[in-house]
Amino acid sequence: MKRVIHLSDLHFGRDRPELVKPLTDLVNQLAPDLVVISGDLTQRARRSQFQKARAFIDTLAPEVLVVPGNHDVPLYNVFRRFLTPFRRYRRWIDQDLQPVFVDDEILVVGINTVDPLSVQRGRVRSRALSRVRDVFVQHAQDRIRIIVAHHPLEHAPHQQKKIMRGADSAMAQFIEAGADMILSGHLHSWRAEPFAEQSDVTATLQIHAGTSLSDRTRGEENDFNLIEIDGETIAVTRYSASPTAKVFSSSDVSRFKTRSGWSGSSLS
Repeated sequence: MKRVIHLSDLHFGRDRPELVKPLTDLVNQLAPDLVVISGDLTQRARRSQFQKARAFIDTLAPEVLVVPGNHDVPLYNVFRRFLTPFRRYRRWIDQDLQPVFVDDEILVVGINTVDPLSVQRGRVRSRALSRVRDVFVQHAQDRIRIIVAHHPLEHAPHQQKKIMRGADSAMAQFIEAGADMILSGHLHSWRAEPFAEQSDVTATLQIHAGTSLSDRTRGEENDFNLIEIDGETIAVTRYSASPTAKVFSSSDVSRFKTRSGWSGSSLS
């Protein structure tokens, strides 16, 4: 069995400091094979916020894979935003904006969906699509294939934010390439279910984490996901903390079966 913890939208600078140590302690206690953070480590891409994010990552015992979010590039400094948008991210978090993790059972590919020309809306670049396909081809198909992006490829009908540019095409290409699941954040809302199934292709799971630490919860609880992969079964356990809580506890559990078209249900 492989265990992956999925955090997102930490937003240091608008975080709940009372949750930082409980989150660190629980992640280390759960002892996953990998921790994934799908962007927005900071609120305004300030040096002090990146330093706090770096300190948080350094407290995590497992290996960590991170991709940037739209809040991780400067908003008000136009010069930095357009000429060196990822300088501080590279300095404090990772030089690689699209990291890869691979072992004998899982293949995890991060993609950078941040568009420095847009305040919030992301985009999927053609070179990111090519890179995912190339990495998938390089490794045997008997691994569970996971893509990590900050911006989701599909929104719920009630969502008011605009879907990122190129999302529909990217979803189709990732499904065709054999992606088993796509992990994302950005919306500060939790979700775990298959994308709409298409004929002649394998269904892919979409797993959103809300915000793990931010006080901008938008009516939802702070949360993160524990993803357990056991052969052809995937279980997604949501750990959440209410606005007044100082600990995370498990709540929803979603289980999915068969890689030839994921199906499953959510259990409270």
